[in-house]
Amino acid sequence: MKNTENYKKLERCFETYKEKIKFTPEIALVLGSGLNFFAEKMKIVAELDYHDIEGFPVSTAPGHVGRYIFGYIGAVPVVCMKGRVHYYEGYPMSDVVLPIRLMSMMGAKTLIITNASGGINTDFSVGDFMIIRDQISNFVPSPLIGPNVDEFGVRFPDMSKIYDEVLINILKSTAERLDIELKEGVYIQLSGPNYETPAEIRMCKTLGADVVGMSTAVEAIAANHAGMRILGISCISNMASGISKKPLSQEEVEETGQLISEKFCKLISEVIQDIKNQT
Repeated sequence: MKNTENYKKLERCFETYKEKIKFTPEIALVLGSGLNFFAEKMKIVAELDYHDIEGFPVSTAPGHVGRYIFGYIGAVPVVCMKGRVHYYEGYPMSDVVLPIRLMSMMGAKTLIITNASGGINTDFSVGDFMIIRDQISNFVPSPLIGPNVDEFGVRFPDMSKIYDEVLINILKSTAERLDIELKEGVYIQLSGPNYETPAEIRMCKTLGADVVGMSTAVEAIAANHAGMRILGISCISNMASGISKKPLSQEEVEETGQLISEKFCKLISEVIQDIKNQT
């Protein structure tokens, strides 16, 4: 159904993009908390502030600038979200995933989602990177609730392989070449904005989660519904409540981002080019 308010809003956003930006991306990239520095590594050709897109949700979370960056990594045209929108900011879930759907409409066929997450698996350490193999999203509303937009996908989309196996294998070979260690595991999204209690972390561990965060899973559902190929990477910014012996804070997330910045930039830059060359 095209004649829904959500789709009409998306079309208005797309019209703004077409009026302001003459650039067609192949790969879309979402930068997580503390990871915005990657945008500086791009050969930037255009920027579009979220405030300048009619009806677009605006990032309010600390460290999330709120801007699309258009440019190149090597020869690969990329649109980068420098700041995402979270459910805890008070937006309806349709607005939370609108930026993802818009990047799909721009022409991006592949989505790389990154995030800062809390480590639940005690084999992980702060600063580790984890390939997201699977996810748990039951604690936040599905972004597909409401009238289905058939132009994006079917009413009941399969979610058995949200994260693309081919892209995962490319990432693993890229990391091996760069001598960067990768963990693998399951990401669970809770609503936030408060950090979790130790009891909630024990629950998440029982459910099979390796890391926890406040984003990503609903974005991946919307992208999968729209037919995008998805690669997910979590940066372990802190150990989760009850595992960490100190109070959790946004400052720790930002500090970890700075510590892993060089390694993160190298990995993302190289994997984007490897995806272009191998798919």
